[in-house]
Amino acid sequence: MNLPAADLSSKSTNANANQDDIRVMIVDDSVVIRGLVAKWVEEETGLKSVGKFSNGLKAVEGVRAADPDIIVLDIEMPVMDGLEALPQILKVAPDAKVIMASTLTQRNAEISLQALSLGAADYLPKPVSNSGVTTSTAFRRELIEKIKALAPAPSKRLRRQPSSGALAAPTKKTIISKPEVKAQTEYKMRPYSTVRPRVLVIGSSTGGPPALIKVMEELKPVLKYVPVLITQHMPSTFTGIFSEHIAKATGVDAHEGRDGEPLKAGTIYIAPGGRHMIVEREGTKPIIRLTDGPEINFCKPAVDPLFNSVSSLYGPATLAAVFTGMGSDGAKSAVTVADSGGSVIAQDEATSVVWGMPGATAKAGACCAILPLNAMAQEITQLIQGIRK
Repeated sequence: MNLPAADLSSKSTNANANQDDIRVMIVDDSVVIRGLVAKWVEEETGLKSVGKFSNGLKAVEGVRAADPDIIVLDIEMPVMDGLEALPQILKVAPDAKVIMASTLTQRNAEISLQALSLGAADYLPKPVSNSGVTTSTAFRRELIEKIKALAPAPSKRLRRQPSSGALAAPTKKTIISKPEVKAQTEYKMRPYSTVRPRVLVIGSSTGGPPALIKVMEELKPVLKYVPVLITQHMPSTFTGIFSEHIAKATGVDAHEGRDGEPLKAGTIYIAPGGRHMIVEREGTKPIIRLTDGPEINFCKPAVDPLFNSVSSLYGPATLAAVFTGMGSDGAKSAVTVADSGGSVIAQDEATSVVWGMPGATAKAGACCAILPLNAMAQEITQLIQGIRK
């Protein structure tokens, strides 16, 4: 299919563009948003806009020639919406990372979580109007941060030959280097606590929802023994729906934490979007407190307040896990957990969508183990059962 040169272009207006730039494709039914996001991309050193499409069908037909590293995919579009287009796009471009972008409604939050289970890497709520997108510095900042965080590192990126024109056929990719896998021995490792865990606390961000649902489902046999508290970086509309997904996967009570609620074993508490969730002692019982303080590590909810508060109450009986996510939230408080005698495990780089949070935790020297996602549940299960030291 011949596409208009305006829709598909491998040329960049970025004066510093080169063949190793992160290639970004934009799919949105609004011509204003397509142009604006492409402009933001081009203004960033190391990023290049390679295709703009007005609906999912055009994106499916054009993705091979665009050859993107990152795709910003709208949900609500005519002809073919983002959810329908997603698996078809990934079939053609399996190495591309897709960011679902949509207005923050309950329906779109549900669709975004469904998209994550179908292979999208992340989601990004956008303002409800074009003027809101135009004036939102926060949306621009978060979009660019996510693009850069999800893109392959230069040493892992596939080198492309320069294209001769806007409608040139896709060029052959050649791997320029093979990434080295760091062994756990390169990090300072802690011994596991000798105390059986009485609480499980989890921090996650980019890539976290499908990873957590998988692990929580596998933990079902031991969830009755401990309360589980999760801080997943999400806006408020998402966290309630995410709680429902966790409850469905595990068959146990999972809901947003409520201020003043006592902790109970066999219950999963999700930090509500826009509030920090911590634990305090009231009399002899630990209870949940929700706070409305400023962002911590640019996040709200943030992992650090939760880990710090739980560690202060439970000490060596704390088991903390840090899953995939951008940034470093949770790393400092994981050290606090370890210093108080608790146990910390982190997801490894190979299975993380972004190895920001678990990587920072590993580099801080807080971990007892750095594990692939498919080994996390077994390790946690054995620790809760008291058969893993």
